[in-house]
Amino acid sequence: MTDRPASAPLISLKDVHLSLGRDAGRVHILKGIDLDVAAGRSLGIIGPSGSGKSTLLMVMAGLERTDRGTVRVADADLTALSEDRLARFRGETVGIVFQSFHLIPNMTALENVAIPLELSGVRGAHDRARAELAAVGLEQRLHHYPAQMSGGEQQRVAIARALVTRPPLLLADEPTGNLDETTGAQIIELMFRVSRERGMTLVLVTHDSALAKRCDDVIRVRSGRIEMLDAASSPRPAPSADMPAPAPADGT
Repeated sequence: MTDRPASAPLISLKDVHLSLGRDAGRVHILKGIDLDVAAGRSLGIIGPSGSGKSTLLMVMAGLERTDRGTVRVADADLTALSEDRLARFRGETVGIVFQSFHLIPNMTALENVAIPLELSGVRGAHDRARAELAAVGLEQRLHHYPAQMSGGEQQRVAIARALVTRPPLLLADEPTGNLDETTGAQIIELMFRVSRERGMTLVLVTHDSALAKRCDDVIRVRSGRIEMLDAASSPRPAPSADMPAPAPADGT
């Protein structure tokens, strides 16, 4: 990746169209999306079920191919990359957190978080995984298996796994959908804190408009189109040099 000018967006989508299915059963999911997301800002994406908001997130991650248009993320033109290059791009640039935790059940928290680094041949994978688990308040759960952890703890493991490669971009698709209200609020606080302190760009898909409004910018997606864009009046705080110690997990 090359250094971007200060004014260049981290994410830039131009006239993006995406359809699924064939012939008479073809469904147009995204219909001419134009969107720029500046580096270091947070974007909330809201909209009804089936509106295309999760598909839009998957396009940013390079997990969905578009029919036409341009998708640039961190200076990479995703529409021009091979599958191998896309996989490398995701490993270096994007951390993804889903509604479901997607942890490997027969691996410990430490092993689950270390997987992305081990697949890339990074030395000291377990040391970095241990540090990330400590950053999300799970230093006492390193050797626990998913079945031995609460839903909130499992989502913290998933967040640590998304962060362990130190990506500039964090994508979250309904990250609190499987959690109770209190635990979900703790997870959201964690994601905002970590992304802010590390200067990451955060894109959050949610049904909760109040949650989305915590982001710097908010878009509404309806029927495959961006219907609304709200920009916050003040920028996010600058990232701090040192990350403060996280609150204890408290079993969540």
